Amino acid sequence: MKRTLPAVALLAGLGCHTAALAASPAPEPDKTVTCDVLAVGGGLAGVATAYEALRAGKTVCLTEMTDWLGGQISAQGTSALDERTTQRQRRVYPRGYLALRERIRDEYGELNPGECWVSKSCFLPRDGHQILRSQLRQAAQAGGGELKWFPSTVPKAVDRNDSGNLIQSLTAIRHQPAQGAPPLNSRPLSQNWRDWYRYQDSERFDKTVVRFVPPQPNRNWYVVDATATGQLVGLTDVPYRLGIDPRSYREPSSSSTSGDPYCTQGFTYTFAMQATAKPQSHDEPPFYPQHAPYYSYELERLADFDLVFTYRRLQSPKSGPETSFGGISFTEPTPGDISMQNWTWGNDYRPGTAQDNLIYTREQLQARGQLASDGWMGGLRVETLRKAEQHALGFFYWLVRGTTDSQLGEGVKQPHPNNRLLRGLDSPMGTQHGLSKFPYIREGRRIIGRPSLGHPNGFTIWETDISRQDYRSAYYREAISDATYRQLWTELAGRDAIAVIRGKRSIEAVERRDRARIYPDSVGIGHYAIDFHPCMASSPPEQAQKEREGTRQGSGQAYPFQIPLRATIPQELDNLLVAGKSIATSHRAAAAYRVHSIEWSVGAAVGTAAAFALENGVRPYQLVDDLPQPEPQLQALRRRLEANRNPVFFPGTSIFNQDWSKWR
Repeated sequence: MKRTLPAVALLAGLGCHTAALAASPAPEPDKTVTCDVLAVGGGLAGVATAYEALRAGKTVCLTEMTDWLGGQISAQGTSALDERTTQRQRRVYPRGYLALRERIRDEYGELNPGECWVSKSCFLPRDGHQILRSQLRQAAQAGGGELKWFPSTVPKAVDRNDSGNLIQSLTAIRHQPAQGAPPLNSRPLSQNWRDWYRYQDSERFDKTVVRFVPPQPNRNWYVVDATATGQLVGLTDVPYRLGIDPRSYREPSSSSTSGDPYCTQGFTYTFAMQATAKPQSHDEPPFYPQHAPYYSYELERLADFDLVFTYRRLQSPKSGPETSFGGISFTEPTPGDISMQNWTWGNDYRPGTAQDNLIYTREQLQARGQLASDGWMGGLRVETLRKAEQHALGFFYWLVRGTTDSQLGEGVKQPHPNNRLLRGLDSPMGTQHGLSKFPYIREGRRIIGRPSLGHPNGFTIWETDISRQDYRSAYYREAISDATYRQLWTELAGRDAIAVIRGKRSIEAVERRDRARIYPDSVGIGHYAIDFHPCMASSPPEQAQKEREGTRQGSGQAYPFQIPLRATIPQELDNLLVAGKSIATSHRAAAAYRVHSIEWSVGAAVGTAAAFALENGVRPYQLVDDLPQPEPQLQALRRRLEANRNPVFFPGTSIFNQDWSKWR
């Protein structure tokens, strides 16, 4: 339906800033679509949600901002599966994730066609979308469900019932190129973002307004926030956290005593580059001098171009000779090899102030009118997206032509002109500009779960619930008070906690709990290190040469951990569930829960829980609101997950099993 752009939106295009311009009157929907489960966000968490709900015979609506399914492995370009060795060797993954790995093997004849050294599976992002699309079609056939797929679609508004505890409908905007306009993915995301969230057609895009509703009025349905940044969490304004949490006995490694919502993990526009037999010409981007002071190999043991190129090499038609650098073995690049770049001191963009943070806080959303009726504009700072796009393109130029290194000094970086940036709609990233369709987001808005035993202010998975950190170092003695330090060791004491509380065992004598916390409502599993890409010390981040002090404290190994159902249930809304990076974790725990297989595990749990709740006439929060008292229906849900080969605990999990040292 053709709609004209109002004058206030035209002013926005000229750079005028006013809260009112974000909101435009909501038109009548062009179409109304019914579904049992609406998953907003087509990344791995959204796909896994849809996969399990389809296998359960449900009608699933799946929306995605880009035109590719897969998030991390496709539109975000990070198609190198982050996995822990023991979990991979024992194949302790959800059934859908195992099926994904097998489909990758079938597509290429092997799991690692790129011979990358950071992962056992690196492949082309454009193939990730096709593999998942086929996987969902087969899930619908196997379970008798129906998939309604809405690419190029963004959430715009939600309508609640009179009591305010249920989502009755969700309005979204689907865009497609206007007649005579360039095709999708011709321009970087920052140039399209505001347009996509306006109801009106534009010179670039025709819009279709879609309203999603349950199959029948007053019938149960579930809406799932599976977006990378927690869009529905922000839009519905349920309680959530953002950025660094205050230091406490449960988050003792925090770099801030009061918290900092502006310092989230860095995000990355990835790109693909190809080795060539002959030197290529490369024009220096006009913005390169602004970003050049940032770029670095980071560490001397990583200061080798071939090592960086093969780190996430996606395709290698002809294996080169074996070599090594810094103790890492790899095969040398050969002409035709394709590499994806995702480098901390490279194309990572790491803002951390109120002037440049990517994900708006609640206060910033309110000030910009995005919490007003129909005012939602995606909840991100577009200027920061634009700067990150420049930053990524500048990093490519640095790789091929740069001669300075911000962290290692002169004489380290040499030019490597025998490489080209892969651009085009048929390129690995599927864009004319060569960057990923959406940046790789490591941290978004994180819900605060509902109050429960031990969590009076709302359920959260904390650092101490998963970390292998010893916490006996002088740093923790000095950083936290004596009382907090004692609370910390009471938390870590496990079976000795009562003795510590009663003063019968000193902190020095405590043998800390050598496993992650065990949850009675666990509905999934994961294992990854607490891995940080912290914000920079100052603004603008591309000119800062130091990270925020203390932000890497506490990084390192984690125990194999669980995903409790409580972490997926927000406050206030009874039919909203959360998958992916927006589950109830702290800033430090989120650094371990953010990778591929864990996103899938959360999505599989949420899709199964939604289907189970619909079939049994129960709300998910009712399964956990009386914990630790036994809840038969919670146990029935866990049995269903296990029966469907979606593990809810690792083999050997028990309060008596303290030996997890073999898990790597």
